[in-house]
Amino acid sequence: MTNPGDILGSASASGFAGRPVGSLAGSGRGPGARALKVAVLGAGGTIAPAIVRDLAESDEVAGLLLLDIDEARAEHVASQYGGPKAHAALADARASTDAPTSLARALEGCDVLVNSASYRVNLDAMTACLKAACHYLDLGGLYWMTGRQLELGPRFEGDGLLALLGIGSAPGKTNLMALRAAQELVAPIDAIHVFAAGRDLDPPSRFSVPYALRTLLDELTMRPVVLRDGAPEEINPLAAGGVVEFGEPIGPAETIHTLHSELLTFGDSFGCREASFRLSLSPDLLSTLRGLTEAPEAEIRRIAGEAVPPSDKTVAVHLVEASGGGRLVRVRALTEPKDAWGLGGGIVSTAAPAAAAVRLLARGRIEARGAVPPERCIDPAEMFAELERQGCTFEITTREQVRA
Repeated sequence: MTNPGDILGSASASGFAGRPVGSLAGSGRGPGARALKVAVLGAGGTIAPAIVRDLAESDEVAGLLLLDIDEARAEHVASQYGGPKAHAALADARASTDAPTSLARALEGCDVLVNSASYRVNLDAMTACLKAACHYLDLGGLYWMTGRQLELGPRFEGDGLLALLGIGSAPGKTNLMALRAAQELVAPIDAIHVFAAGRDLDPPSRFSVPYALRTLLDELTMRPVVLRDGAPEEINPLAAGGVVEFGEPIGPAETIHTLHSELLTFGDSFGCREASFRLSLSPDLLSTLRGLTEAPEAEIRRIAGEAVPPSDKTVAVHLVEASGGGRLVRVRALTEPKDAWGLGGGIVSTAAPAAAAVRLLARGRIEARGAVPPERCIDPAEMFAELERQGCTFEITTREQVRA
């Protein structure tokens, strides 16, 4: 069984293709620190504006190249959030490498790509990074895609490149919350359960989604995977997850099981035999999404195109509970609106970990190479310090478990 205290130095023993890191204790810039040229794919999407604004304010970033299949949307984000560091360009992750809109061609001269586009282009984006000799980060691969991405690990490692898989809020922040809980627990871990909730406190009158509609529908219609007795097990889509107390400003809320990437890596990373991911959406949004689960793809594209952005008053709460040795550790994260940016906490919650990872990479604080999940290469204390600067607060509680 994996000792969580050794996780940061044991990647090569877990089946992940990546070079293990040494001690990540301490802070400040490593010996290889330098300002990076960063590309953002899907720059016209929901989450990208917060990534761009965060990176534009970062000394570790020398320039920003904002890429999208809709160049006008990327240009808008560049002008509104990127400042003088940013410029936009047309790029298509699925275009052939010799096409004028090739992603690999666009990435020439870039140090790292932050992929905030649909998870469906993750493999294409990784392949482009390999061709352009560019590090890679994304916001998650919805379990099955992440498994395929891990297979590219040896190529990234051989080229001395990092592919950081899933560094949004969930997966991403939740992976590091699990690691922090494991460090607190010390004892062998029996179970890790992840809970996520988001609410718009001033919802628009028209249909709005917290992130890509197609991804949301995939999460609701694809069979969730849980860990039971140490093995992955598929359960029914939309399976009830029970009422969870998320704390203010959300409070108690119903949850459902959904497919998520954390469940692919937690068993190897932490040695736990039980794990799950549960999501809470507002009742009205969940009802609308249920009605779209069997809609034709053309109808989904139409509705997605007509959806309005969430308000700047969204909040996000994430909970991770780890248990073992008769104790339970709960880590809670609350992300509130970022008023200075005019962006809600739901968007900032997903964007901030990716931007923080770029800064840590630039400082030499992420030394791993290959394809790895966050818990295998990032010190949670360093990440939490970065996120707290962007309005995320963390609470850690521990209690003895009552045995039946």
